[in-house]
Amino acid sequence: MSSRGLNLCTLSGNVAADPQVRHIERKTGGSAQVAEITIYVDRIPSRKENDSFTVDISVWEGSPAWRKLTHVKKGSLIIASGAIDASPYVSKTDSQARAGLQLKATDIFLDSSPKAEEAKPANEF
Repeated sequence: MSSRGLNLCTLSGNVAADPQVRHIERKTGGSAQVAEITIYVDRIPSRKENDSFTVDISVWEGSPAWRKLTHVKKGSLIIASGAIDASPYVSKTDSQARAGLQLKATDIFLDSSPKAEEAKPANEF
């Protein structure tokens, strides 16, 4: 089995805003719905606080991820799997080239684990 052409990515991050659902017309006829989500992904390893980058996620109607959209809200920690693609753009703020990342999600998992907190000394409760 060859892995040539394999495009599988799994990312974890916090949702930047509530998902936005759009209705689109397909080139082949008919229409479909697609939800757009942006997540903040922490850089690993990072020595800085709040060092993250954004990834835009599209969730198509009929996918396993679509059924979970009702539970995805701003601030939710999610794990998204799917195919990733680069969509370069020029930043409006500093005119620098950026590599925008887009993930076409096949599935989304809701992560309920809290963000890691600083370790407390053993004698504190």
